[in-house]
Amino acid sequence: MEPTPIPSAQGMHLRRLRDLTEFEVADGSPDIRGWSVRGGDGKKFGDVAELIVEEAALKVRYLDVELDTNLQVNEHERHILIPVGVAALDEEGDNVFVPSLTLDSVLDYPPYEEFHISREYEEAMLHALKLPLPEHSTSSFYEQPSFDEQTFYQNRRSPKLLDSFRRRDRQE
Repeated sequence: MEPTPIPSAQGMHLRRLRDLTEFEVADGSPDIRGWSVRGGDGKKFGDVAELIVEEAALKVRYLDVELDTNLQVNEHERHILIPVGVAALDEEGDNVFVPSLTLDSVLDYPPYEEFHISREYEEAMLHALKLPLPEHSTSSFYEQPSFDEQTFYQNRRSPKLLDSFRRRDRQE
């Protein structure tokens, strides 16, 4: 009997915010979970189900979007990830706009498998949105406009804020 191989740690630097029980959305940053996600034409594609974060950097990297059932997408493929920098918050309503999101891009999108986000998946997702692929080195992958959360939050939070989530205060 062969031993089970140890799974790769690639993709494990990203976590769902709800799984990080010691962290919460930072004061002054809106908690967008449950907000509608709309394409550039205003058409609703689904709702933000979760924030996918890089704990070490205290940055949101992706929005986990649960697609609407009326899009005729297989129920096991109803979640997609949107890089935070390609989306923008509505200034007044609880909407997230993704100008590059179209019906064609959604149908070409790789389905999101929770808990493991490989670099190949990230590149396939950027390709479906017709976004440039960053350099391969891990340190600079998120240093591109597609992952700039300052652009994402600019309409709805103080420009002085640097982190989108923070460690919870300990209440005894």
